[in-house]
Amino acid sequence: MELAAKIKSNTTLKQLAHWSILIPDQARPRLWIKWFVNPFIHKRGKKSCIRKRTRLDVVPWNKFTLGEASTIEDFSAVNNGVGDVIIGDRSRVGLSNTIIGPVKIGDDVRLAQNVVLSGLNHNYAEIDSPIHEQGVSTKPIVIENESWIGANVVIVPGVTIGKHSIVAAGSVVTKDIPQYAVAAGNPARVLKQYNFETKTWEKVNHK
Repeated sequence: MELAAKIKSNTTLKQLAHWSILIPDQARPRLWIKWFVNPFIHKRGKKSCIRKRTRLDVVPWNKFTLGEASTIEDFSAVNNGVGDVIIGDRSRVGLSNTIIGPVKIGDDVRLAQNVVLSGLNHNYAEIDSPIHEQGVSTKPIVIENESWIGANVVIVPGVTIGKHSIVAAGSVVTKDIPQYAVAAGNPARVLKQYNFETKTWEKVNHK
C-alpha cells in the first residue's frame, strides 16, 4: 500500500508505471501483465471459461472477477481500465459483447449477442480540444441476478437492471429497469411487470 501511494503521489513514477503496464496510445495491457500479473491478481471461479478469441484488456489496478461456472464467449471485449468488472456465478457473456467498467453482473445472468455495457462516458465540454483528450466520467452499471439481456442491447452508464428482468433485443436502456419487469424500445420502457399478488405478468400502461 505504501508503494502504491508513493507512485500515485509522484507524477513521474505514475507515468512510468502506466507506461510499463499499458501499450502506449492503446487501452491494452502489455503481454507481461497478461501473463505474469493478471492471473495472480484477478479472481476466476471454478469451471469458469474465457474463450480464446476474447479480448481481455484488464489491468491490475482495478478488479476483474469471473464467478464460478461463468463464461465469456468469443469475440467479446472486457476492459476494466476505468472501473471494476465483476461477473457473478453461472452467468454467460455472449458472443461479441463489449463490457467496459465499472460494471457489476450478478449470478445466473444471460447476455445475448452484441450487447454493449459501458460505464464510461467521454467528456466533451471544452470545444477547443479534441474529445478524446478531455478525460472520461464513469457511473456503474448493475445487472442484478437472473436477468436476461437480448441481442444488440445498449446499456448506458449509471443504469441498474433489476432482478429477474428482461430487456428485449435492440433496446437502448437509459434509465433503471425495476425487478421482475420486461422492457423494450429506444429508449427502453417497461412493458410488463410481475404482480406477486395475482402471480401473473401484467402489462404496464403508459399514459
